[in-house]
Amino acid sequence: MGDKKKKTFMFIRLVSAAGTGFFYVKRKSAKKVAEKLEFRKYDP
Repeated sequence: MGDKKKKTFMFIRLVSAAGTGFFYVKRKSAKKVAEKLEFRKYDP
């Protein structure tokens, strides 16, 4: 049998700060994410 690998990434849901209900999903490396995430992007 093959070796099982742990998932090395996680999915993060980014929600609009303006409260419009818009969101999108981003995949981030679980090994690099140790601190609180902070990310700004304007609605399309």
